[in-house]
Amino acid sequence: MKVFLYFMLSLILVSCKGKNENQEEHKVAIVEQEESLPVFDFDEFEPLLHKENDTIYIVNFWATWCKPCIKELPYFESIGEEFADQKVKVLLVSLDFPEKLKSHVIPFIEKHQLKSQVILLDDVDSNTWIPKVAESWSGAIPATIIYSKNDRKFYEGSFTYNELLTELKTFLQ
Repeated sequence: MKVFLYFMLSLILVSCKGKNENQEEHKVAIVEQEESLPVFDFDEFEPLLHKENDTIYIVNFWATWCKPCIKELPYFESIGEEFADQKVKVLLVSLDFPEKLKSHVIPFIEKHQLKSQVILLDDVDSNTWIPKVAESWSGAIPATIIYSKNDRKFYEGSFTYNELLTELKTFLQ
């Protein structure tokens, strides 16, 4: 998994030629996995919302300071583990501030032993990118997108395990 993550991040860095160096340093922070996570601006992140293959993607927007988000994270983890053999991938998108990465996000991930892929979305122009995620999204979290190449649904609000399972099953049919 680490090798894949490093490969993907290297690919992103190479594809970002032509950007201002200061923007580049701000947008993608890569340190050893134990110390940091990938940090994306929305342009770098957006392709993860539009993959067209035979996998079902569950993309959850959350933050360490959001109690409903924290409450539902174990459900996403369980779904990711239970359905991994059925091409279901969970991506947890932290909306924490980048300066909280080492002090809050990394310790949270370690404490809760999150196994799903986690990235930090660092793009202050939320008025521009939120409607690109979903036109109906007010910006409140938790929020989730479940999509496949044939279907896409957006959910603003938290899930119980059974609600998440029910929604996922509609994509598996």
